[in-house]
Amino acid sequence: MAALVAGLLLGGCGVPADRTPRTIDPPVTIGSPETPTAPASLPPGSVVEKLYLVRDGRLIGVERRIGRPASLDQQLNDLLAGPTEQERNNGFGSALEGTDLIIGAALDGGTAVVTVGDTTIRNDEVLAYGQIVCTLASRDDVANVRFLQDGRPLEVPRADGSLTSEPLTTADYANLISAR
Repeated sequence: MAALVAGLLLGGCGVPADRTPRTIDPPVTIGSPETPTAPASLPPGSVVEKLYLVRDGRLIGVERRIGRPASLDQQLNDLLAGPTEQERNNGFGSALEGTDLIIGAALDGGTAVVTVGDTTIRNDEVLAYGQIVCTLASRDDVANVRFLQDGRPLEVPRADGSLTSEPLTTADYANLISAR
């Protein structure tokens, strides 16, 4: 009796018993990035954009809800615009405010290449570069971030105070990152 019930349950679950594997259309590879959903099908505010802002001298990841995935330039522009009024009321600021440090950004493979204009030395320069690196590195399509000035690699400070013109990651600013 139990075998009959089990047979009926398995036979009635809607999964056909094939002797050979079926192909999935479109093919899916485990671990591959998901195909982006068309912006028209996303409900408003369904995409999370992560920006790193400053509070009490620390970098803190803040998530904002937006209507569609942000381009590299859009996410950078959102960072440069600074905290929203609500974020400001919660004590967030930005080391990038009042600067025209960034000219633009482009993706080269998995590297975000950020073009920097004339820089002025500030005491919060490490936080400013940390905000940019951590924000862009939070994207799925960015593994690291490089800075260029006048077409040449620019040396920027890491959290430990050392300068580098090599690509940077969030790990270079880990000791400045705080949970909310």
